[in-house]
Amino acid sequence: MNDTITHTPVTSDTDLAELGQQLRVDSVRAAAAAGSGHPTSSMSAADLMAVLLARHLHYDFAEPDRPANDHLILSKGHASPLLYSAYKAAGAITDEELLTFRKRGSRMEGHPTPRLPWVDVATGSLGQGLPIGVGIALAGARLGKLPYRTWVLCGDSEMAEGSVWEAMEAAGMEGLDNLTLIVDVNRLGQRGPTRHGWDLDAYARRIRAFGWHTVEIDGHDIAAIDHAMTEARGTRGAPTAIIARTRKGRGVAAVENQEGKHGKPVADADEAVRELGGRRDLRVEVQPPPDAAPPERGGGDPHTALPRYPTGGSPVATRTAFGETLAALGSLHDDIVVLDGEVGDSTKAQLFADGHPERYFECYIAEQQLIGSAVGFGVCGWTPFAATFAAFLTRAHDFLRMAAVSRSRINVVGTHAGVAIGEDGPSQMALEDLAMMRSLHGSTVLYPCDANQTVQLMTAMADRPGISYLRATRGDTPVIYGPNDAFPVGGSKVLRSHPDDQVTLIGAGVTVHEALAAADQLVADGIRARVLDLYSIKPVDTQALRAAAEATGRFVIAEDHHPEGGLADAVMESFGNGFPAPRHTRLAVFTMPGSASPDEQLDAAGIHASSIAAAARKLVAT
Repeated sequence: MNDTITHTPVTSDTDLAELGQQLRVDSVRAAAAAGSGHPTSSMSAADLMAVLLARHLHYDFAEPDRPANDHLILSKGHASPLLYSAYKAAGAITDEELLTFRKRGSRMEGHPTPRLPWVDVATGSLGQGLPIGVGIALAGARLGKLPYRTWVLCGDSEMAEGSVWEAMEAAGMEGLDNLTLIVDVNRLGQRGPTRHGWDLDAYARRIRAFGWHTVEIDGHDIAAIDHAMTEARGTRGAPTAIIARTRKGRGVAAVENQEGKHGKPVADADEAVRELGGRRDLRVEVQPPPDAAPPERGGGDPHTALPRYPTGGSPVATRTAFGETLAALGSLHDDIVVLDGEVGDSTKAQLFADGHPERYFECYIAEQQLIGSAVGFGVCGWTPFAATFAAFLTRAHDFLRMAAVSRSRINVVGTHAGVAIGEDGPSQMALEDLAMMRSLHGSTVLYPCDANQTVQLMTAMADRPGISYLRATRGDTPVIYGPNDAFPVGGSKVLRSHPDDQVTLIGAGVTVHEALAAADQLVADGIRARVLDLYSIKPVDTQALRAAAEATGRFVIAEDHHPEGGLADAVMESFGNGFPAPRHTRLAVFTMPGSASPDEQLDAAGIHASSIAAAARKLVAT
C-alpha cells in the first residue's frame, strides 16, 4: 500500500480529483473494517461529494445548529461510507472513528441517523430524502427567510419511488430555487440494471415536466460537476436537478460497473486501495455559512383564549374542536406550522389557515409528502401539525417509521376515524391507525371523546417530544367534560364508579359514549359498571387499569378499530409481571363494514351500547 499522501488545501481541480479518490479509499476501508456495507454505491458518487464539500457546501461543522447552515441529505443512505468519509475530510471525525463503521455503539451506523449532529434525518428507506428536503427548503424560503441551500444526493434506483415524484411536483410548484437534487445515475441497482440505466434524458424529461431546471453531466468530470453546482446556485424560480452519469465501484476494476457487487465489501481491500492510488489525508476547509439570525419568534399572543365548550350543551365533533384549538394555538405559539392533505375543510385544519395563512402549507393528496414536509419543518425548529383523514395516513407509514428513527418531533392528526364515519364505507374508515401509531418508537397516541378533552390534549401535544398522534371523530359527540378538567398524557378518566362495581367498561373516543349508555342499561339489571375513558392509548394508564381490575375483575373493552393492535391490546399489555389480567371481552370491528348510518355501523360492528351491555351481562353471569 502506498504511503499516505497529503495535499493541503484542496483548491484546484486536481486536488478535487484527489479528494474524490480519498473518499473512495476511505469508503473501501470502512466497509472492509466492518466486513459489510456499500462501498461501490459510495464510490460512484465520490466525485460529486468532493466538489460539493470543497466548493459549494456552506456549513459550520463546529456549530451544526447555525440557522444559515446548508442542509445535506444523503437520501441513498446505504452509501453512508461516503458521507462518513466526507466528515473525516472535513475534520469532523477521526480516521479511528471512521473505522468503527457498523460496530456496536458506534455513531457510524450502517445508515446515517441524527446520532451524528450533522445528520438532519435518518435515511436508508429509499425515496425519503427529497420529500424531507422539500420541507426543509420550504421552511427556509417561506418562513425563516434564511439563505441556506438544501442539497439532496439520491440514487437512480430510488427514482422509481412514488414519493420522489410527489416531492418533485411539490418543489416545482413552489419554485424552490434553494433546493438542489443530485441524482447519482450509476446504472446498477441491487439485483441488476435500473429501469432507465444511463439514459439521462429519460430522467431529465420527467423531472422537467414538474417545473425543474435540469443539468446532465458526466459525474466524474470535476469541472462539469463544479459548473453544474454553480448553475444550480444561480438558478432562480425553480429547483435544480443535477443528473450525473457515474460508474458504480468507480476506480477498482474488480467491481467497477459490475453486477453482483452491491452491498458487500470489495473482496481485496488492500489491492483496491493500491489501485485507487493509496491512502490520502486531505483536509477540506468547508465554507462557513453567512451570518444570519434565526426567524424572530415572539412566542405568540399570550392573551389568546383556548376554546371552551359548555358541558351538556350542543354536541361538538372532536374534529371541530381540533380545528378551533389549532387556530388558537397558532396565535399562542408562532412556531406552529400546519400541513394539510387537501382535506382541511373536513378536518377543520382550514381554521388555522384563516388566521395564519403564512404558516399553512397545502400538500394536496400526497400523504408521503405531507409527512416528509412535516419532518423537514421539524428539522428547522418549527412545530408541525400534519392533518388528513386517518385512513390515508397508512400511505405514509414508512415516513412515520423513519421519522421515529430520526428522533423527529412532529404532531399528526387523523380525523374521520372508525366505522362511526357512517355511509362513506370501509375505504374511508381508519381501522388500523391506532395499531400503526402505537407501533412507532416513542410515540404518543391520544383519542379524545369530547371537545374540551380535545382542547387539553392538543395543548399537551404542542409541547411533547417525538411523534404525537391525535385521533378525531367526524360526527358530533356530547360534551361531557368541563373546560377546566385536566387530561394529562398517560392518564384516564373514571366516569362512573361505585363500591359495588362488578365490571369495568373501557372505551376511547366514540365508544366512551356507548359505554356510558351501556352502564345506564345495566343499572336496570342490577349490575354496577365502572366506566373508564382511556383517552391516552400510549402511554396507557396502567395504574388505573390495574385498580379497576382489582375492584371489578372483569373488563369489557370496546373500540372502533380492528381488534389487532388497538385499544384492547394497549389495555392487556398493562398486565403481567405479577399483575394477573382480568377476565375480559374484546368488542371491536371484526368484520368488513359496508355503507350505513353511523349508529347502524356501531351496531353492526358490535360496539354499540346494547352490545357492550350484553357482553357485560354475560361476563357477570359466568
